[in-house]
Amino acid sequence: MNRYKLTAILSLIALLAVSFAVFKSPDDRFISYITEAKNIQFFYKSQNGQNFGSIQNLKTSIESQKKKLLFATNGGMYKKDRSPQGLFIQDGKIVTRIDTATASGNFYLKPNGVFFISGNNEAQIQTTANFHFSNKIKFATQSGPMLVINGEIHPEFKKGSTNLNIRNGVGILPNVEVIFAISKKEVNFYDFAEYFKDLGCKNALYLDGFVSRMYVPEKNWVQTDGDFGVIIGVVE
Repeated sequence: MNRYKLTAILSLIALLAVSFAVFKSPDDRFISYITEAKNIQFFYKSQNGQNFGSIQNLKTSIESQKKKLLFATNGGMYKKDRSPQGLFIQDGKIVTRIDTATASGNFYLKPNGVFFISGNNEAQIQTTANFHFSNKIKFATQSGPMLVINGEIHPEFKKGSTNLNIRNGVGILPNVEVIFAISKKEVNFYDFAEYFKDLGCKNALYLDGFVSRMYVPEKNWVQTDGDFGVIIGVVE
């Protein structure tokens, strides 16, 4: 075999390897939804001052306005009275202030962080320590722990951990679109964080655990129950 044929064969093998890496089947342990930041809204209380609570209540409210709910998921942890735990900003107004305390629980597994959308529809995820309030922020929710920090998995997560649970979270893709994901079954923190990292997310944030629900009718994933604080949604 001459060197020209050998070079061609090696080039073909390299091309096939790259193609496999790019087009490999998606991780079917998770349901995800990708959207532009400009489409995202945060919901908390209805016009009568009551928490929406469930995705179904939000869906009913949206449909009463002759609109359609395309996506929804719970948007962070909450207290016993269903008020948001940590920072929550809605339509530019601070509803609850940032929590920088040290305590036990997932929320305080530092670094925790803030997912927010600016007035010019730019989505960001920052650690709580690096977050600086701006009156240009339209929506924000604080939660924890961070899943991915500057391209690296949270240092406290252990591969093969038996700490399994349903989990949902949010990440920023390399093209600056936002990806929300929920595990179909119980997973550990490491595997959940690795899912976002493998998609190229430099930063990703955990939203909540076993109480989590997600509504993605385009993927036949319809969970409309729940009793939440904040709900994140996309409306058409």
